[in-house]
Amino acid sequence: MSTINVPTRDDVSPANQAIFDNLKRSLGSVPNLYATFAHSENALGNYLAFQNAKSSITGKAREVVNLVVSEVNSCEYCLAAHTVIGKMSGFSEEQVLEIRSGKASFDPKLDALARLAKNIASNRGHADPEFVEAFFAAGWTKANLIDAIVVIGDKTVTNYLHGTTRVPVDFPAAPKLAG
Repeated sequence: MSTINVPTRDDVSPANQAIFDNLKRSLGSVPNLYATFAHSENALGNYLAFQNAKSSITGKAREVVNLVVSEVNSCEYCLAAHTVIGKMSGFSEEQVLEIRSGKASFDPKLDALARLAKNIASNRGHADPEFVEAFFAAGWTKANLIDAIVVIGDKTVTNYLHGTTRVPVDFPAAPKLAG
C-alpha cells in the first residue's frame, strides 16, 4: 500500500509535465518512482540531471552498483527496475542474482566494484580499506572511485524515496535471493 499517490501528468507543474512528456517519448511511460519525484516542483528535474550527468561508471558497471545498493537497501522497486535494466545490459538472470549478493565472479573488475559498492552501502559510506585497495588492484582509478560513490548516492536517493513512499512497483518483481 502506498503512503503517497503517484501523480499523473495533470497533477504536476508545467515544467514537470514537459519532463513527463520526454520520459513517455523515450521510455514509453513514466515510471511510478520518477512520477513521485514530481510532487516537488524541482526534484524530478534535479534528480534526472544528477542521474544523467557524465560519469566514468556507465553501462554494466553502473548496473552493478544499482543492483548491489538496491539489495543492501532492500528496495523492491529499484531491484525490479534494475533487474530488467541489468538483463537489457547483457547480464544473465544468474549474473543479476550474483551481483545483488555483492559479487560478480564472472568478471574480476566488476567483482571488485560489486564488493566495494556493497561494503560502502552496508557501512553507510565508511569503506573498509581492503575493499578500496582491491578496487584499485582490479584496475579501477581514483576517478572511478569518486564516480562509483556518486552512483551509490544516486541509487540511495531512489531507494529511500521508494522506501518512504511505497509507490506501486510498475516493473516485474525481482526474484528473491536464496538464503
